[in-house]
Amino acid sequence: MELRLYPRSTSGLLVRKRRWVDDDPGLAAFPPQHRRIAASQLDQLAHCRLQGEAQPGGFSQGLSLRSTSPDVRFLRQQIKKSREGVIITTLLVKEPGVRIRHRLSWRKGDRYVEVSTSYRNHNAKPVALNLATSFSLGGLTPFHRGDAPGRLWIHRFRSYWSAEGRHERVSAESLHLERSWASNAVHSERFGQVGTMPVRGFAPFVAIEDSGAGVFWGAALAWGGSWQMECWRRDDNLCVSGGLADRDFGHWRKELHPGEEFITPPALLATSPVSLEDLCERLLPYQERRTFQPSPVEATLPIIFNEYCTTWGNPAHDHVLRLARAARDAGAEIFVIDAGWYKQPGISWQAGHGDWVDSPEFFPHGIAATARAIRELGLIPGLWFEIETCGERSQAFSEVGRLLHRDGQVLTVGRRRFWNLCDPDVLEYLGDRVIGLLRDAGFGYIKIDYNETLGIGCDGAESPGEGLRRQVVAIQDFIRRIRRELPGIIVENCASGGHRLEPSFMSLVDMGSFSDAHTGLEIPIIAANLQRLIPPSKSQIWAVYAPEDQRRQMLYKIAAGFLGRLCLSGPLDRADAAAKELLVQCRDLYRRAAPVIRSGTSRRYGPEVKCYRHPEGWQAVVRTSPDSDTALIVFHSFGHVGQAPVGVSLPAGWSVTEAICSGEPLTAKDGMLVWRPSGDFDAAVAFCQGVNQ
Repeated sequence: MELRLYPRSTSGLLVRKRRWVDDDPGLAAFPPQHRRIAASQLDQLAHCRLQGEAQPGGFSQGLSLRSTSPDVRFLRQQIKKSREGVIITTLLVKEPGVRIRHRLSWRKGDRYVEVSTSYRNHNAKPVALNLATSFSLGGLTPFHRGDAPGRLWIHRFRSYWSAEGRHERVSAESLHLERSWASNAVHSERFGQVGTMPVRGFAPFVAIEDSGAGVFWGAALAWGGSWQMECWRRDDNLCVSGGLADRDFGHWRKELHPGEEFITPPALLATSPVSLEDLCERLLPYQERRTFQPSPVEATLPIIFNEYCTTWGNPAHDHVLRLARAARDAGAEIFVIDAGWYKQPGISWQAGHGDWVDSPEFFPHGIAATARAIRELGLIPGLWFEIETCGERSQAFSEVGRLLHRDGQVLTVGRRRFWNLCDPDVLEYLGDRVIGLLRDAGFGYIKIDYNETLGIGCDGAESPGEGLRRQVVAIQDFIRRIRRELPGIIVENCASGGHRLEPSFMSLVDMGSFSDAHTGLEIPIIAANLQRLIPPSKSQIWAVYAPEDQRRQMLYKIAAGFLGRLCLSGPLDRADAAAKELLVQCRDLYRRAAPVIRSGTSRRYGPEVKCYRHPEGWQAVVRTSPDSDTALIVFHSFGHVGQAPVGVSLPAGWSVTEAICSGEPLTAKDGMLVWRPSGDFDAAVAFCQGVNQ
């Protein structure tokens, strides 16, 4: 029994799949009775691999733990329909005695389905899972009777520090994902991430495109630890599965005692007959399914000021207040004190975090006095923490009994060690030092950073990967605790920038730091990339002012912030009159555009940017409101563009009602919005309205 999805509008394109392959030249030398092989077999709703059982063949050992032949049996299925949606629960069994419950749910209004799978041990003795998929999608593609040569494409998003969200489109054939002549060999492209930075190397996402039918299938994992996706093929059909990284890939093994059940992280599945962008947008609303009461101010997408790119880890009280006044005048409503507020004498801020005692040098009257002064300026004060780790010069670094170990030794990565978040004493300590400080000092915003990864995992469970999984569950539970104990607090998710921009973490927070690209030319490129992976209303983008910036340079930076949540930084207290005027113009336009940023659809135009550090070409991102009556358009020029005009199409009758640019005004004519940059690395922002507005 396999899971198949396709857009309802494409049902007329479905074809009857062939049952046999009898015309492959590779079979010609066989006796006539052996010149026909099965074209395909059904996939399974779930794949699990038990320790000690016979392993799959097809030369798959070390490549894949998926089953090469059916090894689960259907028991029953229940379909429950209600006004809220549909839940389909399928019960399977895998011998010896493992019950598998596959749950597919759809909520009214959603354009995706959510899938999770549970595995329960019905034996009288323990069993161990080496693989437990969250989902498996089979039958790709249902729009070609055979193996669809040249039609199947794999889409992924590569991600590294300060270079998040690079799109990749690769043919199935380029990845060796084509059927062999006798269908004997397993072909697998297993990829993912091992560690506690889930968006490192790749985002936990995969899409398959049938270019002949114009249909896309996509899956995103809502999980913040080690994960894997697998594109698997042995016959005509391509299959895609994913979930926790398995024993081969992620050092994960999970023991189930008699009667014990394990539930996998959810996967989000969608299909689109339109485009990859449309597919991605169908998956994003999961991240906005809040289980907490947000701060009322969040409804307006307030501008943030973070002092980090000004003080660089030295946020002294007087300097902070000068910046806060300038930030308020520039339109910020939130002021965040970043790393270094805990710096102790003779210890650098990079090495001293973990004790969470405010610096007597920077805050002689205590950090609560600074927070109070920020509030008196009409701003919400925020504070930076790196909750899960401690620096080498902190007292916490020597608390070895409360830190994570691997192979019996304290786990040290670079200059950091990691708290054991499964230890009640650690949770009590963090509750006092983090939640207690935020409450007592009156902070209304917390930036949760995370600047290293556990790697393969830690001691404390039956496998390093399971130890890691428990740590991820624990930090997410701690974020929920912060929200319970501090109602209305605004929470930012940061992990050296964008290493935790995945659905499970993003659903717990108000926004995430898009990247550690603070001042580079690649900022608008990354910001545009991430509109496919996280909602713009949750993508906090740096816009760092420098006193030497000319108008064009300044606008290039600030315009990128219109692609998400605008986060100002830099010495605004030194801004001249022209800079202040531009900041006010941008503030007013951003506030006007906020409803479209919060809710809309985005499309990127322009040539592919191949080199992020030395970008060439241009891009435009058009974000249209749900009623299609207003749009926000953000242009950026890169290298080797000069003053060549670029443009995007506009619906008939639309006009520019407000715009900011550094050169010639934008012009709307003959169904096009045209912008002529004043030179390389320029920008323009336009707010457009239709004839009904």
